[in-house]
Amino acid sequence: MFTGLIEEIGIINSITSIGGGYKISVKANHMINDLAVDDSVSINGACQTVVQVKGNIFEVEAVEETLRKTTLGSFRNGKKVNLERALTLNKRLGGHIVLGHIDCVGIVKSIQPERTGILIEINYPQEFSKYVINTGSICMDGVSLTTAKAENDWFLVSIIPHTWNNTTLNLLKVGDKVNLEFDVIGKYVESLLKNTQSADNKDENYWKELLLSI
Repeated sequence: MFTGLIEEIGIINSITSIGGGYKISVKANHMINDLAVDDSVSINGACQTVVQVKGNIFEVEAVEETLRKTTLGSFRNGKKVNLERALTLNKRLGGHIVLGHIDCVGIVKSIQPERTGILIEINYPQEFSKYVINTGSICMDGVSLTTAKAENDWFLVSIIPHTWNNTTLNLLKVGDKVNLEFDVIGKYVESLLKNTQSADNKDENYWKELLLSI
């Protein structure tokens, strides 16, 4: 589990094909001192397992499903990425609950600098609109953000200068793809409501069949 508060910007060191997936090595300076094999790390919002640590470089293995659902398959040597280690129980949850499980990929539609902040408009698949609300939490390329406005297939986020300067969001251009993870609480609520409704329907059908059989 993560918070969406980026600890460091890393650099993709190398990418090697392994079957249908990739072994990705990442260069880091700060968090590498507290990173070990089997640790979870968020790379642009995607939770990956560390399989090797050597010097200031760690490696992860991105399988086919990860490449299908995220932007990791488009990584190239030298690309800068947002990094965050897994949350510890004694750490403040400054962002929001982030699992590192990408729901879909969005596309940058516009970037509008304001006097202080920066507005970024993101297009995303309309099927996920039920998880996006005004002033709700959303994770974009691993960064915990708050939606400023939300519609059926797009939303706006307002980036403060600190976040802009300390993440890879300042490298985005119109047309770029970003990893999106929606608020997990909303997804669990949806699942509970569906299961409850399904149970209610089952009970109703049971009684109907029982009455017809009398």
